[in-house]
Amino acid sequence: MNDKNTLKGTTTVGLTCKDGVVFATERRASMGNLVAHKVAEKIFKIDDHIATTIAGSVGDAQSLMKYISAEVVLYKMRNGERISIESAAALSANILHSSRFYPFFVQTLIGGVDNTGAKIYSIDPAGGMIEDKFVSTGSGSPFAYGVLEDRYTEDIYVDEGVDVAIRAIKSAMERDTYSGNGILVATVTEEGYKMLDEEEVQKRLKEIS
Repeated sequence: MNDKNTLKGTTTVGLTCKDGVVFATERRASMGNLVAHKVAEKIFKIDDHIATTIAGSVGDAQSLMKYISAEVVLYKMRNGERISIESAAALSANILHSSRFYPFFVQTLIGGVDNTGAKIYSIDPAGGMIEDKFVSTGSGSPFAYGVLEDRYTEDIYVDEGVDVAIRAIKSAMERDTYSGNGILVATVTEEGYKMLDEEEVQKRLKEIS
């Protein structure tokens, strides 16, 4: 995540598992060559069954998350049921596409669990929307993908997926100068959204090192 209008910094990871989805990011926010913040929040809860990650401009990310969260709440009020993951992703893509002449400088991962199972979508700043089993964004993504391609399988469960995601972020932090200052991990299952506490992340990090 970067304080300038650029997708230069950040590493985010999202992957689907048999029982849910896992999101992970590092915590550094950069402004050019300056580490502007060391505790940036890059994972956002949209609803109990939906979460997102953001790579890009801090201001744009915060505004977009408020916009999406409000629309998801309105959907539930109007329809009396929670929005599907595909519909939430399409909604996000439409917001970005409609603003393409004054774009949000962000790349978004949105995913969660609904009646059709676990899903993750990658959405670019112009509103392009692609479903995938695992995906990474930001400047550290080439390093994260090396781990994901090697470690990910479609039959893993969330508990194992957390370790894969942590490995991917750790790899990016070791090689990408714009990624660092800790790891955030969140899961979404039928039981809802959960952000892992720092102690658990550090324990798992030591176990896989």
